[in-house]
Amino acid sequence: MIKTTRGGDHFDSSRYKYDTGMCSAKKGWAQIDSKQDASYYGQWCNPLTFKLFSYCEGDVTLIECDTEAEFISELRGNIAWNKERGYFIGIDAFSQSGEIRAALERMGFAEELH
Repeated sequence: MIKTTRGGDHFDSSRYKYDTGMCSAKKGWAQIDSKQDASYYGQWCNPLTFKLFSYCEGDVTLIECDTEAEFISELRGNIAWNKERGYFIGIDAFSQSGEIRAALERMGFAEELH
């Protein structure tokens, strides 16, 4: 079952707080790069814990998947939405650990990594 948690009023923050904290590569997260990325917008995925996270203008959304199949479906949907709008750049694997990269490749996202 997929659980979505939303929250707001994080206006004293920026996406960089998440880049170096909760959504850091050290904690298993990879950034989903898009042309919309800015201090007020960012998206990440964690193929080790099956989670996706977004920060947009002070609002945060955490999607927690119970299974790998659910995670794959959610991440594919995210990528498709961004591609349809011409926003998608790729999943940042440049600075990711071998474990994160290997998990994403095994899940079928090798073509999306950069």
